[in-house]
Amino acid sequence: MAVLPLLLCLLPLAPASSPPQPASPSPCPRRCRCQTQSLPLSVLCPGAGLLFVPPSLDRRAAELRLADNFIATVRRRDLANMTGLLHLSLSRNTIRHVAAGAFSDLRALRALHLDGNRLTSLGEGQLRGLVNLRHLILSNNQLAALAAGALDDCAETLEDLDLSYNNLEQLPWEALGRLGNVNTLGLDHNLLASVPAGAFSRLHKLARLDMTSNRLTTIPPDPLFSRLPLLARPRGSPASALVLAFGGNPLHCNCELVWLRRLAREDDLEACASPPALGGRYFWAVGEEEFVCEPPVVTHRSPPLAVPAGRPAALRCRAVGDPEPRVRWVSPQGRLLGNSSRARAFPNGTLELLVTEPGDGGIFTCIAANAAGEATAAVELTVGPPPPPQLANSTSCDPPRDGEPDALTPPSAASASASAKAAEAGAPTDRGVQVTEHGATAALVQWPDQRPIPGIRMYQIQYNSSADDILVYRMIPAESSSFLLTDLASGRTYDLCVLAVYEDGATGLTATRPVGCNRFSTEPALRPCGAPHAPFLGGTMIIALGGVIVASVLVFIFVLLMRYKVHGGQPPGKTKASAPVSSVCSQTNGALGPTPALPAPEPTAPRAHTVVQLDCEPWGPSHEPTGP
Repeated sequence: MAVLPLLLCLLPLAPASSPPQPASPSPCPRRCRCQTQSLPLSVLCPGAGLLFVPPSLDRRAAELRLADNFIATVRRRDLANMTGLLHLSLSRNTIRHVAAGAFSDLRALRALHLDGNRLTSLGEGQLRGLVNLRHLILSNNQLAALAAGALDDCAETLEDLDLSYNNLEQLPWEALGRLGNVNTLGLDHNLLASVPAGAFSRLHKLARLDMTSNRLTTIPPDPLFSRLPLLARPRGSPASALVLAFGGNPLHCNCELVWLRRLAREDDLEACASPPALGGRYFWAVGEEEFVCEPPVVTHRSPPLAVPAGRPAALRCRAVGDPEPRVRWVSPQGRLLGNSSRARAFPNGTLELLVTEPGDGGIFTCIAANAAGEATAAVELTVGPPPPPQLANSTSCDPPRDGEPDALTPPSAASASASAKAAEAGAPTDRGVQVTEHGATAALVQWPDQRPIPGIRMYQIQYNSSADDILVYRMIPAESSSFLLTDLASGRTYDLCVLAVYEDGATGLTATRPVGCNRFSTEPALRPCGAPHAPFLGGTMIIALGGVIVASVLVFIFVLLMRYKVHGGQPPGKTKASAPVSSVCSQTNGALGPTPALPAPEPTAPRAHTVVQLDCEPWGPSHEPTGP
């Protein structure tokens, strides 16, 4: 009991617990100036040489200025939890990348300055979360693409959008048309070549539109321009006026711009670039009567064209006029033709029919139209019957006889066995699609008539080889029930399916229905009859040439011998008519034949000698030497 009074005496001596203190502010980043003594809090770091957003920022700041630094990337964590930030300046840095969701916590942000950086595109997620943004400055970047949904979160609050001095060739005009509160829209110094009609009709609060120094040749009429007075400069302008600047564009001053010329506005420096008669003149100094157009004239059209059914056909039409005419095509049935599964219309006036049908024949009409009028031209197309199947398949050494096709052959026993094995293995075979004949590089595909299908337009054949996964398509007219494939490889197995393409009556869309599938194998290629190899030909030519040379030399020698024998050993130029007649003696032993007599030697003293009996006979021109 004595301890209790002692404890009661010690209680007053214990320190009372103090109330919780507010968290101390984060230290100011190095080389920055921070205003934290009074609201609103601000962090000022212009020209501080920063390479990234400082991590030690006070997350309660309402103003953050990071201009004139070397920041290259804005990361997701750099601005996290800064829910009270109202003004953010990142101007004149080297920013190339903004992470998706980097500004998602800045729901109170009113102004964002990203001008003077190196951004090349702006995606849909990079400005996500800026639901109260009013001023967005993106000028002096390298923007070439702006996503359609990039401005979705701030479309209802944005008042000032600056996209000037970029590389924009196209804009999401539909997205820009939803900026109902925008007052200033800067599109100057870009690469815009056209503006769609009515692009600004819903921008009822627009007070300044700058489109100077683009590539605009014309400006289409817009209800906004006729609703408000147009001025060149904002000085002294009423609140309801629209300041429109479009100078520095290569304007083509024809009848398409007469609506702009009729609007009441003060003179400015806009000038005409064309036509040549008006080039260089001030736009507002040109009279309305000089804004003229030229109606189109068809300068070239395709001659009458005839193609077999199933083949493509190209119809061409060229026209000139001011402005440049737009070419359209009308079918013989009176339908306007465009891009579809069977036809393609090109901007240059060419109409390509991918697969012709017998019903496509007739007179096609080319219509060239512009603001001054239209011109027409007729092009006749004749669609004949499909060509008979032909196959050039060199698989035999014996050429085909006249009238005998280099034909497809019925499936051999080997290929039939292979097809049976394939069927047992679960190959996609169907009795509705048959490969009745095939060779090494071709096959004849047949299928039952599918005309009972309502609205059938064509057939589609799909096939691929077992050696690759490339699927090949062939479009066949609806009247056909067979097709010859001529681009196959020898000794391969093919999977083939036939589909019927028809128009669905319920939806009006093109649909497909499988007719059947089959698997077949092409015949192996026989060894073709080829020419001898080059080494063999070279050796044969050398032997033949050597034989000719040797034969020539032998004939030459034989001719020389014959001539020598005919002329008796004398040169062919001399004759034997003047030869003296003398006595010729020959030895009787047969060793030598008759020879001409030698001159008589001078008399000498008699010598002892052996007597040889000689037979002598007269020698003259009429005698020829004889053999022994």
